Amino acid sequence: MNAPLDIDALKTRQQAAWASGDYAVIGTTLQLVGEQLAEACDIGWDQRVLDVAAGNGNATLAAARRGAQVTSTDYVAALLDRGAERLAAERLVATMRVADAEALPFGDGTFDAVVSTFGVMFAPDHAKAAAELLRVCRRGGRIGLANWTPDGFIGRLFKIMGHHLPPPAGALPPSNWGDEAKLRELLGPGASAIAIERRHFNFRYRSAAHFVEVFRRWYGPVHKAFAALPEDGRAALERDLVVLLEEMNTGGPHALMVPGAYLEIVATRA
Repeated sequence: MNAPLDIDALKTRQQAAWASGDYAVIGTTLQLVGEQLAEACDIGWDQRVLDVAAGNGNATLAAARRGAQVTSTDYVAALLDRGAERLAAERLVATMRVADAEALPFGDGTFDAVVSTFGVMFAPDHAKAAAELLRVCRRGGRIGLANWTPDGFIGRLFKIMGHHLPPPAGALPPSNWGDEAKLRELLGPGASAIAIERRHFNFRYRSAAHFVEVFRRWYGPVHKAFAALPEDGRAALERDLVVLLEEMNTGGPHALMVPGAYLEIVATRA
């Protein structure tokens, strides 16, 4: 019989992964997703917006550009520092606060909109994180999410990494948040309506080898995976990633463009 999953230990491991490398190098390329989500959530002037697991602040910047009063949270302080640098460069303002998505330090119904782009989906306790999103959002407010799908590129990438470096027994895959049925189970009890759109973000690199080089150096989970494997394991992981990239490449023989499927969700708080 397997021992129960140690959520705290898993969370500590995840924090170390996201703090390694420099996620901002990758995250900045995803800014378009934050802009589209802000539009889908109809974020406007003076609205109170919370960005959960904000990373380097894509949704934070998008909301701030629309005049919202934004609070940007993450459990990795260095990522918030990157977001603060971006805000300062554009003369925008937001409150930066270290916070755990599963225990948000805000009162019930504090925010008009609660958003997360590829962030809250990585919280280990999915039910607790979903409950927190709902709790801090006011009735009639919006919860806006962008989540990678299980069958899309990033979902498949994480499956490959899990094959080479298995997660703890009992750990839920983050891509559950990109499964429409599971998502409705998580948010449905507290939402009066849930609108879901399937979208794609195009990853653009010189080649499959270039993608692996960039992600291996800067993207925390991939960086940590390569660091944890022996030399032959690293070579095998690289081969499997290149096969996936070349299979999904739509950019032709001289470039890499891989569509990454994700769900854009706007739930209305009941």
